Amino acid sequence: MNLFFDESGDFKAGVSMSQQGEAYQVEMPSGKRTKVRAKDVLLQFAAPAPAEFMTDAQAIAAEIDLDFLWEVAGQDEFGFAELGTEYFGHAPKPHEAAGLILRLHAAPVYFYKKGKGRYKAAPEASLKAALAGIEKKRLQGLVQAQYVEELKAHTLPDAMRPLVLQLLFKPDKNSIEYKALDTACSEMQIAPQRLMLAVGGIKSAKELHFSKFLFDSFPKGIGFPEIKIPAMPDLPVADVQAFSIDDVTTTEIDDAMSVTRLQDGKVKIGIHIAAPALGIKRDDAIDAIARQRLSTVYMPGDKITMLPDELVDAFTLAEGKVCPALSLYVTFDSSDWSIISTETKAEGVPIAANLRHNDLDEYVTEENLANDVGDYPHKEDLSLLWKLVQVLEQGRMAKRESFGLRPEQNNRIDFNFYVEDDIVSIQRRKRGAPLDKIVAELMILANSSWGKFLHEHGVPGIYRAQGGGSGNGWAAKMQVRMQTHAAPHQGLGVDQYAWSTSPLRRYTDLVNQWQILACVEHGVTAPLVAPFKQRDADLFAIVSAFDAAYSAYAAFQSDMERYWCLRWLSQEKSREQSQEDNLKVEATVLKEEILRLTDIPLVIKLPGMPQVARGSQVRLDLLRWDEVDLTIEARLLDITRDAGRTPAGEMDEELDEPVDDLTEDLLEGDAEPVPDEQAAAAVTEEPTAIASTIAPE
Repeated sequence: MNLFFDESGDFKAGVSMSQQGEAYQVEMPSGKRTKVRAKDVLLQFAAPAPAEFMTDAQAIAAEIDLDFLWEVAGQDEFGFAELGTEYFGHAPKPHEAAGLILRLHAAPVYFYKKGKGRYKAAPEASLKAALAGIEKKRLQGLVQAQYVEELKAHTLPDAMRPLVLQLLFKPDKNSIEYKALDTACSEMQIAPQRLMLAVGGIKSAKELHFSKFLFDSFPKGIGFPEIKIPAMPDLPVADVQAFSIDDVTTTEIDDAMSVTRLQDGKVKIGIHIAAPALGIKRDDAIDAIARQRLSTVYMPGDKITMLPDELVDAFTLAEGKVCPALSLYVTFDSSDWSIISTETKAEGVPIAANLRHNDLDEYVTEENLANDVGDYPHKEDLSLLWKLVQVLEQGRMAKRESFGLRPEQNNRIDFNFYVEDDIVSIQRRKRGAPLDKIVAELMILANSSWGKFLHEHGVPGIYRAQGGGSGNGWAAKMQVRMQTHAAPHQGLGVDQYAWSTSPLRRYTDLVNQWQILACVEHGVTAPLVAPFKQRDADLFAIVSAFDAAYSAYAAFQSDMERYWCLRWLSQEKSREQSQEDNLKVEATVLKEEILRLTDIPLVIKLPGMPQVARGSQVRLDLLRWDEVDLTIEARLLDITRDAGRTPAGEMDEELDEPVDDLTEDLLEGDAEPVPDEQAAAAVTEEPTAIASTIAPE
């Protein structure tokens, strides 16, 4: 006897060898034996053989017209044998009954299973809806297949053009567009980003990185709504001629300085900060824009400003104008540069000049200042300020050392990026040049003084603190953190440090400026009327949001600087060598297996390189680099200068000390770049036969 049975939804036929109670021992056409429960047996037949039987049944199933079968079935529940009699016009033969079962079971849209061999026809409305869905999927499948073919032919389907960024960065994995992209990438063995570059969905690697950042951080775009420029306040005009010092590319000029020589050897130094807080009010339309962005975003050759250009133009400390400013006046005794008094006021400040590093750096050097050599604008003022800031720096260093820290390292190299028509130039610039120090020390003085000013008035502010933190290890305890109460910034060597000198491009500084102005105007009653009161939940929310946004902006800036470093390598290779030759470069060892190129701030990892002391110079052969993945492969050619071993246990402060806010002050307040020590720490193990780099975190 032969059996036709259901094995977990899979229909089979075999020869019954024996029966024991409610189970059969069945031999399959393959020769394999299996146990089949009696309740799973649907048919018993004598002939033909099971294999032939299944072939005949499948042929019958293929011939059955589902629509006609559904009409025959009616709306009542039925058994397969009953329906077989109606459909075939006679009691179905075993292979016909089996074919009917196969057809019923394979059409769940038409027939609902109600039990072993029992079914019920789907209601007409449900059937029509299900068939419409199947047809829709069929048509979508055809469209998807067409998309796949177009992508493989390096053509971007028109329907996918407006979805490119979403498909790359936040795809709907159920959409036919994503499925087509995924299928094409799998068949072509290519990453989605590279395929989009190949088909023109993304124009360049630069646009890819920029678009990813905008998609994540500016999903509504970077344009500004129309705004009404606030009326300029009526302010007393200061009796000074102030000047600023910035890079040639700086347009948001936040800070300027002035020097007034008084009687009896006294000198009054003015630190003048642009005062948008005099025009912007908390919770107004402009504040909503600034709070949403939280900071200007910097990248080589471009930036996304926190505030609209017309508002920046209204408050920037532009040459030849009397500009609204918040001024800190510090009176010094020039015999020892001790502080006699400080005063903060809101006023109009005449800006005599916007000095530029690019014009003055080669003239305003330590040697020229010491020998009174050269002729340049505000020479006497800069000479006096240079004497002052050296004393200020010494005082900070003494305070820093009292916290148990070593003196700051001023021998590091900074790099400035300039991009024009997609051509990048990268200029080395030694940190700690006189103009840098003048700006940095005065800004530190202002931020520290105003932090103390807020604290003494009992008004909360947004502070940067370093040292005394929680966590395991020295680095964790020295992590820079933001908080709403005064605390030491040990790395800078000050008792408190409130970011207040960049209100045109950092929201924290705008908030602090509101608070400072409240103290200036209301004195002891300021805690009652300041925009933000003690333990204001909104102030904590601003700190949290700013920290997250600032980190994202800094990471993006780091990625874009890395991209332009790789572009610079391509330019150098094109300029100096044939396409077949590799580029040879010099590099400095930062720590084990981690190097930084000498001419550009590109950090790479060289697994397996010989152990060389930090600071050693090596020569590398750059084999290839990728502007999409921001990776590079290199090999070591030779060691040109071995710096010798660093004594065991001695910390290399240049490489290992956490970064502090001086980095930013030296760079005119731009988003903090990833310094050598952070980039080195960010490189993780990546197996490769030669060497590779990854994008810094």
